Amino acid sequence: MSKHQTHILVVEDEPGIAALLRFTLDDAGFSCDIVSNANDARVATAARLPQLILLDWMLPDSSGLILLQEWRGHPRSAALPVIMLTAKGMDEDKVRGLNEGADDYITKPFSPKELVARIQAVLRRKTPELGHSTLKYGAINIDTDRYQVTVENQVIELDQAEFKLLRFLTAHPERIFSRAQLLDKVWGDHTFIEERTVDVHIMRLRKSLGSAADYIKTIRGVGYKITTEV
Repeated sequence: MSKHQTHILVVEDEPGIAALLRFTLDDAGFSCDIVSNANDARVATAARLPQLILLDWMLPDSSGLILLQEWRGHPRSAALPVIMLTAKGMDEDKVRGLNEGADDYITKPFSPKELVARIQAVLRRKTPELGHSTLKYGAINIDTDRYQVTVENQVIELDQAEFKLLRFLTAHPERIFSRAQLLDKVWGDHTFIEERTVDVHIMRLRKSLGSAADYIKTIRGVGYKITTEV
């Protein structure tokens, strides 16, 4: 996806920061719309889905986290890339935002150059997924529009992180990824998330997959891959 074709929605209520974001995004070649509250954000996404959203946590009429939950809970916007851009910089806030489905989390004040680089990184991670409304691998079928996974035609329940992990692995079958690579590709490059987080989610994902649990292979000393090979 070329950045010149990428439309970004900014949800930010502070005029000074909104102006800086507009200048930064325009200078980087992105197009953008800016809204200052949750209600206008809902109206904007209902009218037109952007390729990415920059979302403030603290808004005058609601919480950005509530907006994120709404978007993730709706099939039309479930896979929409969202970067939280907020003054809430405690580790527990970052972890909460990521666990609710944010693709990245940037704290204010921010570096404009780093912001652009991280937008581009999220778009690179999401582009293979956004190009497919369904992914099928063996007995696993992933409907990214409906945010639904079936194994042998039976719907299984996954949380946000497990869904993103399975979707990424299924989009890259037979490829081995280290824990660090999966953290970067699925969660983003966040140093405050430990690599053992991947192991925990792999364990939960295998349990949820039931008869397809063996598709996810541990490559000892290297990482994980998805394969139908025995």
